[in-house]
Amino acid sequence: MNKLLEILNKTSNRWLYLAGALVVAALFSAAMYLQYVLREEPCPLCMLQRVIFIVIGVLFFVAALHHPLHIGARIYSVLIALFALTGVATASRHIWLQHLPKDQVPACGPGLDYMLQNFPMAEVWQELMHGSGECAQKGWTFLTLGIPEWSLLWYVLLGAFAIFIGWKKR
Repeated sequence: MNKLLEILNKTSNRWLYLAGALVVAALFSAAMYLQYVLREEPCPLCMLQRVIFIVIGVLFFVAALHHPLHIGARIYSVLIALFALTGVATASRHIWLQHLPKDQVPACGPGLDYMLQNFPMAEVWQELMHGSGECAQKGWTFLTLGIPEWSLLWYVLLGAFAIFIGWKKR
């Protein structure tokens, strides 16, 4: 473990931010594979989690391009960590919905496309965070963890990695 920390401390922040962006790109590619190859249609909370991953990936990529100095690196790291915390909250809500008893699962609402076209944005956000019956369905699993559990794990890892980059030894 000490050897890994030593290597990471010697690595330029630019490369570490790029590594974070590549991890997010791989996660997003996996989501596209699940949707278009395995036909796992995303629910509204899954779509919201994808948007959060995209924002985190863009922040990692912009930080890699910008290659900020000490204070700038901390600002990027805090921004990434804040979005990762937002992802943790969203994934936690999704996990909670999936573990509700069948009689307490909220009814399925209108689709996300319909809501975006016909509802004010404040109502769309409220509906997204409330979740629906389709968010309570468990789909694809790997090592007994479903998509929201894996998302939660990756949000925590990406947020911690971003904080590490911002506060690593120079």
